[in-house]
Amino acid sequence: MTDDGLDRLIAAEQDERRRIALFLHDGPVQNLAGIALMLDAAIHSVETGQLDDAKSALVRQRATIRELRDLSFALEPVVLRDQGFGPALRALGEQIGTMNSLRVDLDIDEAEALGETAQVAIYTIIRELLDQALRRGPPTIVSVEMHAITGGGFVTIVADDAEPERRRRSFEAIDERVRQLHGTIDVDVSDAGTRIAVTLPPYATRR
Repeated sequence: MTDDGLDRLIAAEQDERRRIALFLHDGPVQNLAGIALMLDAAIHSVETGQLDDAKSALVRQRATIRELRDLSFALEPVVLRDQGFGPALRALGEQIGTMNSLRVDLDIDEAEALGETAQVAIYTIIRELLDQALRRGPPTIVSVEMHAITGGGFVTIVADDAEPERRRRSFEAIDERVRQLHGTIDVDVSDAGTRIAVTLPPYATRR
């Protein structure tokens, strides 16, 4: 595949993710939020025998809202579109840290120099690596470092102290995303945890 064809493929995937995310955020999530408010009001007027049913419906509706918001955030975080890479990744780290009672250390200031396509791809890779750590773990600490390297390339390092993952095929999907950016991935597994380094060449960082 030529570089132009690859760019079109990545751009099309990005556009589709954005379209679905905006649809979910502006449509079903808003509608379900309105339904939850209606159910809140209904609880005060239902008969005693129906109160438990109304409460159960409210619980289910709120759970659906949370699930849809999480899906919307995962597909294309609104903060990534509106505020940029750094705030989106910090929001993701805060969300994961709070929900799983772990520490997430981020050193990502240099990532603002990356192009939009590279940022979206790297964000997706980081999110998948964090998900993997949670599935293996739970970890107590996860770190993400992003730095420019000599020659104009860029490296992203994600490390965790969860149960080590020794099956190489677990990283195949991430490896494919890295190859789409003409990058390389290095996986270092030890008893202390897992360290993944994703390195992008200079021309991939500007896209």
